[in-house]
Amino acid sequence: MKKDFFTYQAQTTPHPLAMEVSHAKGSYIYDTDGTAHLDFVAGVSACPLGHAHPAIIQAVNEQMAKYAHVMVYGEYIQQPSVQLAKRLAEVLPEPLSATYLVNSGTEAIEGALKLARRVTGRSELLYAEKAYHGNTFGSLSVMGYEARKTPFAPLLPDCHAIRFNSEKALARITTKTAAVILETIQGGAGFIMPANSFLQKIKARCEETGTLLILDEIQPGFGRTGTLFGFQHFDVVPDILVMGKGMGGGLPIGAFTASEAHMALLKDNPKLGHITTFGGNAVISAAALATLNTLVEGNLIPKTLEKERLFREHLQHPLIEEIRGKGMMLALIMKSDAIANEVILRCKACGLILFWLLFEPKAVRITPPLTLSEEELLKGCAIITEVLDSIQKEKR
Repeated sequence: MKKDFFTYQAQTTPHPLAMEVSHAKGSYIYDTDGTAHLDFVAGVSACPLGHAHPAIIQAVNEQMAKYAHVMVYGEYIQQPSVQLAKRLAEVLPEPLSATYLVNSGTEAIEGALKLARRVTGRSELLYAEKAYHGNTFGSLSVMGYEARKTPFAPLLPDCHAIRFNSEKALARITTKTAAVILETIQGGAGFIMPANSFLQKIKARCEETGTLLILDEIQPGFGRTGTLFGFQHFDVVPDILVMGKGMGGGLPIGAFTASEAHMALLKDNPKLGHITTFGGNAVISAAALATLNTLVEGNLIPKTLEKERLFREHLQHPLIEEIRGKGMMLALIMKSDAIANEVILRCKACGLILFWLLFEPKAVRITPPLTLSEEELLKGCAIITEVLDSIQKEKR
């Protein structure tokens, strides 16, 4: 199987981890050798309820027995999709009431950018340095990492970078700006939190200039930071909210949500302003609805803050410079990128799955399932500490 993987499946890097997966359950992924790997990554924040959660399995099986795909998005009334959109409206603040369901986070970004230009009639898009919003052409155009963009140029025109958490960014927003797009917490850059009321100041400036604020919640979203969405920590409401990853509980989905008045602009002049074949798929919507209801109606979301406290308490080591992030969206910033790399690879050999971040080479990602037990949390922290101790001894 490994030979076929490298021969027939297109690769994203020269050296993938290439673990051959047998099955996954709860907080563990099992390889074909029978080894259990404690999962501190959750499919890169995509599995908030862990693996093979019974609520998701039941929802998927019940819907699959009825129908899967019957029509392109928006034509037929499919109960799971309508229920999902309605449930999101119930748990989100006004005016976020209308949701467009798509297939991935990056497609949701594309839709959000189109909507912003349609609402304002303007073209300029501002994004943050070190931002990551996906890899399709629109998303790539608002990525703040030039080395990854240049090989695919030219990209969308009139897209310009501002600095995250910088007061100087405010003056860059003018009456020519269609939208400012920001990650609520910068992910690929190293889980950088907004500081000094930055998001509130950006929102106020957007209101002054008639600019829309798009917040990318693809990583923080669905409970990972101790609230359903990260922006709820910062007393700000975006004009367009983008979500994905954890939304589907492990199945591919994305969405963007705005006011009903704004979203209505995509259905006429021109018609089919945004369209997707598989967006709003009934089976995947059923999984997303089960995920959302399980999170909102249970206690997993507030418990993420207690688990964050435990992580910070048990991951104190001389080789760790700081721990960034919030809730179960944490990044260990190591003394060097070489140490970060060693930690990830050695922990994998010890049965613990960690991962890298896109743009911060000194970072080690910790984004486990929100269902992670205290026992599992402490077990993983002990493995990390043992690995760090061994690396430190070798450096003496």
